[in-house]
Amino acid sequence: MSSTRPDETRPDDQYYWVTQNEDGSYTGVPKELEDREEVDKDGNPMYVQVYDATVGEHGAMVNTAERLIHKGLKSQHIARVKQSANVTLAQTDWCVIRKAERNVDIPAEVATYRADVIAWATATEASITAVTTVEQLKEISLGVNV
Repeated sequence: MSSTRPDETRPDDQYYWVTQNEDGSYTGVPKELEDREEVDKDGNPMYVQVYDATVGEHGAMVNTAERLIHKGLKSQHIARVKQSANVTLAQTDWCVIRKAERNVDIPAEVATYRADVIAWATATEASITAVTTVEQLKEISLGVNV
């Protein structure tokens, strides 16, 4: 394979399946935005499997009732937004617990900050849900911005 062409930028592996061509250029195929229920080569539904020690002499993997789902980029990004919001909110969770356990008021600035984080997460999730292309998705910031 050739070395990378100096005028070529490699597509982002987070968003594209990337291959390098013989001439050093890259081909990027966008990853799926939406979730997909997996099927086998014959088109039959696939299910999440678990180990069952009671099957056969040595146990075996058996299907559950849960369909096997390939998470698309939208679901992956929404999970990252939720994680970012949770980590950010965790810093002030003690105020909420104190309010629930001892009825001590949450400071106004903390309540406002938490509401802003939740609003950011809700708006960002809505933006992610609305995208129809990988290029649109790439434009959405996943870091908490309040």
